[in-house]
Amino acid sequence: MPQKTTTLKFTKILLVLTFLFALQVNAQKVKIDGVAVVIGKNIVLDSDIEKFKLQVERQSEGRITISDCEMLEELMQQKLLAHHAVIDSVVVSDIEINARVDKTVQYFVSEYGSLDKAISAYGMNDLTDLRAELFKVQKENQLIQREQLKITEKIDVTPEEVRLYFNGLKEKEELPEFPAEIEMAHLVMNAKPTPQEKKKIIDQLNEIRQEVLDGASFRLKAIINSKDPGVTQNGGKITVTKDAGLVKEFKETSFALEKGQISKPFKSMFGYHIIKLLEIKGNTRIVSHILMQPEIPESRLREVQFKVEEIKRDITAGKLTFEEAVEKYSDDEESKNSAGLIMNPYTGETRFNLVGMDPALYARVSDLKKGELSDVFYDETRSGEKMYKILYMRDKTDTHTADLVDDYVKIQELALSKKKEETIEKWSKNKIKDTYIKIGSDFSKCTFNKNWKKEISK
Repeated sequence: MPQKTTTLKFTKILLVLTFLFALQVNAQKVKIDGVAVVIGKNIVLDSDIEKFKLQVERQSEGRITISDCEMLEELMQQKLLAHHAVIDSVVVSDIEINARVDKTVQYFVSEYGSLDKAISAYGMNDLTDLRAELFKVQKENQLIQREQLKITEKIDVTPEEVRLYFNGLKEKEELPEFPAEIEMAHLVMNAKPTPQEKKKIIDQLNEIRQEVLDGASFRLKAIINSKDPGVTQNGGKITVTKDAGLVKEFKETSFALEKGQISKPFKSMFGYHIIKLLEIKGNTRIVSHILMQPEIPESRLREVQFKVEEIKRDITAGKLTFEEAVEKYSDDEESKNSAGLIMNPYTGETRFNLVGMDPALYARVSDLKKGELSDVFYDETRSGEKMYKILYMRDKTDTHTADLVDDYVKIQELALSKKKEETIEKWSKNKIKDTYIKIGSDFSKCTFNKNWKKEISK
């Protein structure tokens, strides 16, 4: 039996989609776009409905299909929350939003390989335009979330309510199926370049710098030597602002140069760089750069691999625990202080759903039992760091039908979520009465769950 998508759950889906796709919607809008609805001072366009509807279907891998009218109602719910967040003086600081924008820009850069590629992919003219659009998207998202929290801040569920909720699902044969989940930790040992390899790269960059000072083309040198994947398209050219999503060392060096000046070699998490400042436009710098990374000799890679394999043997033999090994040997600073525990980047939690997991990672962990170690394996970061790892299966649950004892916390969360959804539904029905709403003629025949049309009951 298909399960109806509730308001709170669906709003969360739409917030994620807004974050990922709103810029693409903006970039692809046709010249003339009809207004589907106005909620207060907020509008929903015809194109918004179609694009978000398609994205919901893709995001759910076809498990959720939705009509234009249903999609419009969900978007109206968002706009209603955003509108009343402003009326209720919900505070969202520019500093907080700009911090979120920074993270989003960094995400885009990692996905597309360079800032310029990300700007081009979203149809923007420059970083300023991209950040302005992201700011609007993130601010509305935060307004919606804060208004939801304000409405539901005093909502809670008692153990008796949890029991009644569970029994109600059981009687209707609608108990949820919880997918297999795992909790993992890792031990990471980096294969670091030798001092000789670092010096070799710095000497090469100094030599290139001198050749350019003597008249050689910086752009040509970048194409030949740089490890930046975007260099073949734009000669390593990058737009830099003080709040750009770039590493600190890169920004600081860019703003320390005069026009036409070439920096001395400097190090960042990506390797070693030299920068040439091409243009100064107010608080923006246009630079070109060359990125080079020290080679890691095969002998060093084998040395690290053998060391990690030795550590694994010691753990298996009981000479030390996995937690002790992480504290003593692991190079991963983010997880070192939590016994190697890996955080799920999509949820911010420690548990991973096996469904939809990266295929390479799934192949390594799917057969591991609780308390087992994976084989030692090689890995490499986007910034070129080379390493060997072992994974430790801290916990694992198989796919199963919900059980009140074993899954009490999850069932409690579901019961609380349902109670919050009901509270927001009641709030929405009341607020609709006092909010300016104008529905476009193309959607006037839609049948909605709420009285958006403000029709008088007979």
